[in-house]
Order: sequence, then C-alpha cells, then structure tokens
Amino acid sequence: MAEQLSLFVEKYRPKTISECVLPEEIQDTFQNIVDSGECPNLLLSGRAGVGKTTVAKALCNELGFDHIMINCSEDGNIDMLRTRIRNFASTVSLTDSMKVVILDEFDYSNAQSFQPALRGAIEEFSSTCRFILTCNYKNRIIEPLHSRCTNIDFNIPGAEKAKLAARFMERVIYILDSEGIPHKKEVVASFIQRHFPDFRRILNELQRYSSTGIIDVGILSAAGEIPVNSLFKSMKEKNFTDVRRWVVMNLDNAPPEMFRSFYEEAYNALEDSSIPEAILILAEYQYKAAFVADQEINFVACLVELMMRCNYK
Repeated sequence: MAEQLSLFVEKYRPKTISECVLPEEIQDTFQNIVDSGECPNLLLSGRAGVGKTTVAKALCNELGFDHIMINCSEDGNIDMLRTRIRNFASTVSLTDSMKVVILDEFDYSNAQSFQPALRGAIEEFSSTCRFILTCNYKNRIIEPLHSRCTNIDFNIPGAEKAKLAARFMERVIYILDSEGIPHKKEVVASFIQRHFPDFRRILNELQRYSSTGIIDVGILSAAGEIPVNSLFKSMKEKNFTDVRRWVVMNLDNAPPEMFRSFYEEAYNALEDSSIPEAILILAEYQYKAAFVADQEINFVACLVELMMRCNYK
C-alpha cells in the first residue's frame, strides 16, 4: 500500500469543472461561466460534501483568478472583513485578472455584523473582485446578499443519482488504485450507495479504513448507520443521562442524517398512535437546526420532548 501523505479529498480534488461530479444542469452552468471568462458573485448552497468548495476552487483555477479562501465557521466576523478581505480586494492582482474571495461555510458568519457589511464590500470592489459564498443553510444568509449573488443549489435530481454515483465510483476506484490500496469493488459500490452524495465523507472514511490494509466488508459495519436502537432503549427507560451521552457520541454525524435515522426507526420503536406526533416534533427541531448555535442542545431538547410525549413498544 502506498504511503498516504495527505488527505484524499485534497490530493485528488478536481482542478477543472469537467472533472467535478455534478448534475448535468449544474455542470453546464459552471462550464458556461468558465467559457465566458467572467464569474459573477455566487451563492452555492447544498448539503455537506457535495462539492461546493471544490467547484469554487475549480472556477478560480480554470479562469486564472487570484483567490483567497476563508472558513467563516472560524473567521466569520467583521474584523476579518475589515482586514484580510479588504486588503486582498483592494490591491492590484499580480496577473491583472479578477480576484475572488471564497467565503466557505458562510452560513456560520455573523448575520448582524459581517453579512450586512459584506453588502457594501461587494459593491465597492465590483470592478476588481468577486465573492463566492458556500453554505449548507442558505436561510441563515440575509436576503440582500441573495439578491447580489447568482444562487445555485446543489440538488441532485432523482433521475441522475445512479449516473452520478457511477461516475464517482470510477473516481474512487482510480484513487484507490493510485494509492495501491487493495479493495473489493462490490464493497466500495455498497459504501458509496450508503453515503452518496456526501463525497467528502466517502473519501475520508475510505482513507481511514484503508489503514487496515484492504477495503472489505468490514467498512460497512465500521462506518455503518447511526446506531439509534440503543437510543430508543434509553428513551423508553426515560434514562436522560444515557440519551445525552448518545448525542455526544454521535455529534460527528450531520444533523439531517441524525434526524433521518430517528425518523426511519421510529416506525419500529414507537406505538402507532405516537408516530404522527413524533414526526411533527422531528420536523420542528430539524427546522431549528438550521439556526441554532449549539446542535447538541437542540438535538437533546428534541429527544427529551420525544421521550416525554411518545409511547414506546
């Protein structure tokens, strides 16, 4: 097995739009931007791992634009705008080309200070700089920024899922072969089907598991579904301590996946009369998850309400 010197998601990140695994309509949209040689301000939204940041970087690479990337979950504050962003946008490009500021995870930026101030920056530097915002939850972003950007949702039509999964399968097999990692194609296919379209998670899990020497059926259990059976047992017993412990241990999963796993298992664990109320509770807290600052508190609150108001088999 070849020595792994870097993360697969970075080492094999597509450099061009044609290399990106995207639905046909979205791919055509970005290819048209490349062909035109000009990039508008963009707001790219969609679930985690579908390629928003990769597309932003590929656009800058193909268009030859100088760019910086800022992770707004760490630096989404007004000071960043006043210093690093303003300094970058106001200086002349070394290649005399347009500059681009990629604001990654922009839905975590400060909506009271940073986001309103960015409106002025977009207009002030319109002749020399473009802004590409990426987010999971676009409803966290103020409306004036929506109107200043071309909005593109990374939604995958059901009719294209199989085709895109097959394309990504080819990419994964190429990566595993390039790294000298033994693998069973049917296992890789099953793993991709389980976590598609979260490309980042698939590659990260494959790289992590490859340390065992081979990608075999063990990965399907090592990186399996969210274990909600034990959670339902604790909720039935009204064991709040174990419920909270379960949440802490599973917080590395995306909130939509956690809510979905609970929803699917509810039909087996709850009395039929409790299922409608459980669905309403889940829908309410899943909506709140797009706004809250602390996902742990939100999900624990959801489980407490479900624990107290539902009847279990």
